[in-house]
Amino acid sequence: MKTKIVRKIVHIDEAKCNGCGDCAGKCAEGALQIIEGKAKLLSETYCDGLGACLGDCPQGAITIEERPAEAFSEAAVEHHLKEVEKVLPCGCSSATVQEFERKEPAGKSVRGGVKSSLGHWPVQLTLVPPQAPFLKNADIVLVADCVPFAYPKLHEDFLAGRAVLVACPKLDDFDAHQEKLAQVLAAAKPKSLTIVHMEVPCCSGLVHMARQAIATSGVKVPVKEIMIGVKGEIK
Repeated sequence: MKTKIVRKIVHIDEAKCNGCGDCAGKCAEGALQIIEGKAKLLSETYCDGLGACLGDCPQGAITIEERPAEAFSEAAVEHHLKEVEKVLPCGCSSATVQEFERKEPAGKSVRGGVKSSLGHWPVQLTLVPPQAPFLKNADIVLVADCVPFAYPKLHEDFLAGRAVLVACPKLDDFDAHQEKLAQVLAAAKPKSLTIVHMEVPCCSGLVHMARQAIATSGVKVPVKEIMIGVKGEIK
């Protein structure tokens, strides 16, 4: 049994918690996680008791209390964060998270085709870890699933030099995507966010998702919206 000491540590009032995820996205130690719709403290050793998450709970569900608890451990936190980064939501190893340099100009013809401007992997919002290095202070482009099929110059015009996230507001889990995007914004603090979506009504939900995620994250980021027509033109 681990020795406990009387110290300050977070307390979560589950009756007030609505599972918005603001606290989890702002906890640098990764001590908090949304489990079954409620914020949970994963381990007492991960919580430093400083309360950085307090101001990020719109429901007032998190407070700091003083009670017997396991001592905070920086070594445990470091190990925990490394373990979190090892596995993606799909179950893939973190080795699949890659950032690669593109040496040729975007759109340059390569062996009869057009060169990819993609600079990292993965790209699906569900699979990208919020702490992925290619997201930090980046210009992020949020692209609707159908856009690459309608707009042939996507790589040249929108991907070059940007981090890309792909999502569908109609077919994907909207609430889960909104929460994930808020976590990305909170962790990455990007320089800008460009939203590229189709002209069909359901696709405008991507813009709503992004603006709600920005509000939830508390991060101020310039937003640009680009609409693509079903015939491939910029509207």
